[in-house]
Amino acid sequence: MRAVILAGGRGARLAPYTTVIPKPLLPLGERPILDLVLNQLAAAGFTRATLTLGYMADYFKVFLAQRPQLRELIDIDFIEEEKPTGTAGSLAEVPDLNEPFLVMNGDIFTDLDYAALYKYHCDQDAWLTIASHQKQVKIDLGVLETDEHGALLDYIEKPTKEYSVSMGIYIYSPQVLEMIPRGEYLDFPTLAMNLKNAGKKVLTWKSDATWLDLGRPQDLQDATEMFIEKESQFMPRLMTEPEAAAA
Repeated sequence: MRAVILAGGRGARLAPYTTVIPKPLLPLGERPILDLVLNQLAAAGFTRATLTLGYMADYFKVFLAQRPQLRELIDIDFIEEEKPTGTAGSLAEVPDLNEPFLVMNGDIFTDLDYAALYKYHCDQDAWLTIASHQKQVKIDLGVLETDEHGALLDYIEKPTKEYSVSMGIYIYSPQVLEMIPRGEYLDFPTLAMNLKNAGKKVLTWKSDATWLDLGRPQDLQDATEMFIEKESQFMPRLMTEPEAAAA
C-alpha cells in the first residue's frame, strides 16, 4: 500500500510559526505532526510514503536524515516541485502509482482507520474516495431568512450548522492520473468535480474519527492538548520513540 503526503504548502494561516518551520514539522508535544502521520500509516499497513515538497523542502530532508528509525517502519522518498501545481497537480510527478493509493495533507491530526478507508475504496471499485467528517460550525450572528422580496420569514439567533466536510484524506485509483495534466496547476476540488462530471465513480466515506485540520494556532493548541492527554488513542504500538528518533 502506497501513500502520498502533500507537504509543500506554506501554511500561511499558522504564521508566524510557519515562517521558521513548515507546518507538517510543527510539534504536538515532543513529536512533529509528520512523525505521527508516518507512524500511523506504517501501522495501517502502508509500506511506502512519498512526500511532495516545495516550501522549505530542505527542512524535510534534515528531518528524515535525523530519524532513520522512521525508514525502518516505512520506505520514504520525496519529489520536489519547482513551481506549485496544486493539491492534485503535484501527483503527476509522483512515479510508480500503479495501484490504488492514499493521498493526504501533511498537517492532519486524526485517529482515522486508514486501512478501512483503503479497503472500502477497493471494494467499491471507485475512481476516487474522499474521507468525510461531520463538522459543526457556529455562526455568531443572527441569521435572516427572507423571501425573494426581502420580507422576513425567520430570524435565527447564532445558529449552529452541520456540514459534511473533506478530511483532506483520499484514496485514488491509478486511472485518475490520466485526468491530471503534467506541469499544470490543478487543485483537488476541481479534479473531484471533473471526475464527477465525466461520470466517474466518486464516493465519500463517512468517519466519526477524531479529526482536526491544523490550519489555525488554536487548532494546533487543541491538537497538542488532546495528544498529550490521550496519546494511546493516536499512537501505534510500533511508534518510534521521539528521544531515539532525535538521537
